[in-house]
Amino acid sequence: QVQLAESGGGLVQAGGSLRLSCTNSGRSSFTYFMGWFRQAPGKEREFAAAINWSGGSTRYADSVKGRFTISRDNAKNTVYLQMNSLKPEDTAVYYCGADRTYWGTDSSQYDYWGQGTQVTVSS
Repeated sequence: QVQLAESGGGLVQAGGSLRLSCTNSGRSSFTYFMGWFRQAPGKEREFAAAINWSGGSTRYADSVKGRFTISRDNAKNTVYLQMNSLKPEDTAVYYCGADRTYWGTDSSQYDYWGQGTQVTVSS
């Protein structure tokens, strides 16, 4: 019912920008709470940003606050992560997660995940 697919990753120089997209192509008409997480090699998956079902409320990790912006277009079943002023430490695989009721920082609470998209920031 929920099929998430991330796109928009790539290689960028420090200080550059990327916009990630996460599209739900599943048949469910339910509007899910959404989160973006990232996982660097050898590290645990960590929270980056989340957005409520309407897009009216957002939350961010301190490490990305002021640089990343999460948004959504429910008509397109898509959530975005605009990433500006990228740093080498932002290098990771970025995943989007969806849940019916949860939009916090604990990745284990999200029911659905995409396959991830690689973001590499060179110094």
